[in-house]
Order: sequence, then C-alpha cells, then structure tokens
Amino acid sequence: MTTLHLAAGDAAAGSLVLALRGSGRDDEVLACVDDLSCGPIDKDDPDTRAVWWGDWWAPDEGRIEERVKSFWARVTKSNDQLVVWFGRYCAMEHAFFLALAYHLGEKPYSVVDVTTTEHPIIQRDGSPVQAVASTPHEALRSLLTAHRPARADEKRRACTRWRQLKAENAPFRIVTETGLSSVGEAYFDPWLMECVSTDWQKMARVIGNALGAHWTPYIQVSDGTLQTRMVDLIEKGVLRAEGDPWDMHACRVRLAEAT
Repeated sequence: MTTLHLAAGDAAAGSLVLALRGSGRDDEVLACVDDLSCGPIDKDDPDTRAVWWGDWWAPDEGRIEERVKSFWARVTKSNDQLVVWFGRYCAMEHAFFLALAYHLGEKPYSVVDVTTTEHPIIQRDGSPVQAVASTPHEALRSLLTAHRPARADEKRRACTRWRQLKAENAPFRIVTETGLSSVGEAYFDPWLMECVSTDWQKMARVIGNALGAHWTPYIQVSDGTLQTRMVDLIEKGVLRAEGDPWDMHACRVRLAEAT
C-alpha cells in the first residue's frame, strides 16, 4: 500500500515534499487549498466551498475550485495509507484536521500533530512549532516516522467539534486554549486599525505588520484574509485607498479622517 500525505495549503505541502525527498522517499503529498478557518461551513461540501472561493478569487479562473473538488474526491475514495499533517496552534491547519476527520468518518488514517507530537519541535524561544507550514523541512524530516493511527475517541471528538462549528457557521474560526472557536466578521479589524495611520502606507506593509504583531502564540489568519477585511473597511469608509485594493503590493491606505 502506498502512502499519501495530506497537508493544509501549498506551503505545508511543499515543506513535506522537501522533507520526504531529503530522506530518499518518493511518497506523494496532496495539499488542501481550502482554508476552512474562514468563510461559511454550514455546507462544507467541496462544491459549495469551491464556489465560495471562486467568488473571492476570480483571477484564478476556477483553479481553486478545481483543486478543492479534486482534493476531496481523491481523499474520500483513496485506498492509500493516509497520513494527516497539521499543527494545532494554526487555525487553518486545525480546521483542516477537524473537517478531514468529519469527512473521513471511520476510515483509517494516521496523524502527525507537529505541535503536540511525542517529540515536538521546539523553537528558539522554547515554544513548540505552530504549524507544518512554518516548520523548516529539515525539522519535518525528523517526524516522518512519528505518525500514529488516529484513535477512535480522537476521531469522535474532532467530528463533534466540527459539527458544532458548522452549526455556528461563523465568518472565522480561531485557535484558543480550549481548541478552535468561532468569531465574528470584525474580529481581525482591530489588528489592522492598530497598524494604519493618517499617513499613506502600502497595504502589504499594514497587513504584514498586523500579522507580525499577532504571530504568537497562534497563527490565526492569512494575509489574503486580512486583505479582504481591509477591502471591507475601505468600502465602509473607515479607510481610504489609493489604487486597486485587491492588489496589496500596489495599493496604499490611510485612515479616512486624514486631511
């Protein structure tokens, strides 16, 4: 039986590929590009989620939709040995694990939680790594044999929590001390408002500063998601923009009350 490694996002998948190839292994890695920490999940079937992403990221011309659908079609029908990689301190990766457990049901699979594994990777500040995506591939190589079968009670808890989150159907889901929790649409807006001023700044700089200021202990949100919140603040008149706000590297922003 061949092994298929599953990861949340291209960055995590790319690091896993490098770790595997560096160990002389040619196992396949499959990325789930659907960030399930954001957007509606009351209907989290691949078709509905794919359409939602397609509405947000039209320039991709259906690529995200195609990849979301193909991921779930492959995973739910696969006879490979599935190994699920995630970090419990990353909202995207944590949501990925819960949703995967929900959709796989009783199907057997193994897990590697880089945050709480038996031999966790420790960062320079003494804290465990937050996510697969933020872990150097050299460090991931040490965990290639650390996967273990998902326990029945673990599967049940994950499925129960995902059902609760689906019922809440909040705009965002974040990591807390007790697990993944639902939050409202404006949850991340204060992060952005802390970083804007009456002076013009590149949107990418504002977003980068907001992420940097809230990087620990959990990775809660992506730069693309913060960009959508900035666009909303611009449309509501809270911020002013100079240039296309969907191009964060070209657009400049400032507080609306600047003179």
